[in-house]
Amino acid sequence: MAVPSVLTPQSEDFPKWYQDVVAKAEMADNGPVRGTMVIRPYGYAIWERIQSAIDGRIKLAGAQNAYFPLFIPESYLSKEAEHVEGFSPELAVVTHAGGERLAEPIVVRPTSETVIGEFMAKWIQSYRDLPLLLNQWANVVRWELRPRLFLRSSEFLWQEGHTAHASAEDASAYAMRIHLRVYNDFLEKVLAVPTFLGIKPPSERFAGATNTMTCEGMMRDGKALQMATSHELGQNFARAFDIYYQSEEGQAQLCFTTSWGASTRLVGGLIMAHGDDNGLVLPPAVAPWVAVVVAVREDEEILAACRRLHEELTHGGVRAQLDDGRRGSFGRRVTDWEMKGVPVRVEVGPRDLAQGLVTVVRRDTGEKFPVALSEVASLVLRLAEDIQRDMYQAATAFRDARTSDVTSLDEAIVAAQSGFARLTWDLVGEAGEARLKAEAMTVRCLQRSDGSIPANDLEEGLIAIIAKSY
Repeated sequence: MAVPSVLTPQSEDFPKWYQDVVAKAEMADNGPVRGTMVIRPYGYAIWERIQSAIDGRIKLAGAQNAYFPLFIPESYLSKEAEHVEGFSPELAVVTHAGGERLAEPIVVRPTSETVIGEFMAKWIQSYRDLPLLLNQWANVVRWELRPRLFLRSSEFLWQEGHTAHASAEDASAYAMRIHLRVYNDFLEKVLAVPTFLGIKPPSERFAGATNTMTCEGMMRDGKALQMATSHELGQNFARAFDIYYQSEEGQAQLCFTTSWGASTRLVGGLIMAHGDDNGLVLPPAVAPWVAVVVAVREDEEILAACRRLHEELTHGGVRAQLDDGRRGSFGRRVTDWEMKGVPVRVEVGPRDLAQGLVTVVRRDTGEKFPVALSEVASLVLRLAEDIQRDMYQAATAFRDARTSDVTSLDEAIVAAQSGFARLTWDLVGEAGEARLKAEAMTVRCLQRSDGSIPANDLEEGLIAIIAKSY
């Protein structure tokens, strides 16, 4: 049966489609303060799976979780001039507390390089203390002028990793490890989102960094979304916060530090990278429920079969939900499950059941087929693997079809109206970046011609990825 559309079509108004999905799939609501959001249980369940998958990879990379304060003395940010300058338009500052004016204003953390740097200086004494590998899961506040749920909100959730190393080489290698083995591996294997990997041009670097690596994903409207970033901070923060260690030779040496993070923006990217005019399309690895068992109508024989199937799926290792028909008509419920993007729908109706069958539906392709009751659990497990692989391949094909190799800035501007453009970096330059900015475009990243990540922007023959972005 055709599912009636309850969303603004993507082709008609993509931003409105996005807002519709967030609301009607029960992902989030706007909070009472402008720019804040309330993440609803279904949206938070997706975030929990994202958090778990990233956290496991971070721990495999050797980092340990810690927690640092929400409030940071304003003087901390002032110690690193470029950092405070980069964040000053977004800062939320507390000037009164306990009914009195504070002697020193307190910043609500926009990121934690400064406060963590303060404690790294206390904890690091010797080369034996290095590398110090920390991560925290927290909320941060950046006062957004144009908020959009999940994509840009004044308060959001994220993880931020912070590390200290004895050498620039070790710091650089660890930041690269995080970028490839944590972020890129997660994006490909869990979110099924391919990205362009590269470094930011100097104009787009994180404030205070010497190098910023990024994962740039393509959304269904052809725009780019920065999915995760990793920063080499050189000795900038170590110098500002006196993060020294004693070398084996007994000499005081400045540490080299890194920071890296990914946020609830990933939920927005997930929506926009895979969603269609019927709502979310979730990869099984990140879906709160891989399968939903749907009773076509409230009938005791049907409900009994649904309960048995739900139990078999759950015991077989499938995250499954039971829809017993109490939430409205079958058509309305199908629309709701399509909206939520559950990867596999198992429909149990009287005619199929009389033949020992059910109907299985793939959310990503809409394909339907009859399946014997005894084979449902094993089939759903196989389908989960197939859907995960097929969604990544489909997203990659979509990205590649909308990416153009061009030979001039004029061609890049045309191509980036609806996708990505790949242009030799030498043909862009400062004047080219200014012209792109006037067209609401940016250089999303720089990469080598083979797609690998360069050490810096001074390498010869680099390719600029140009796009409009969120």
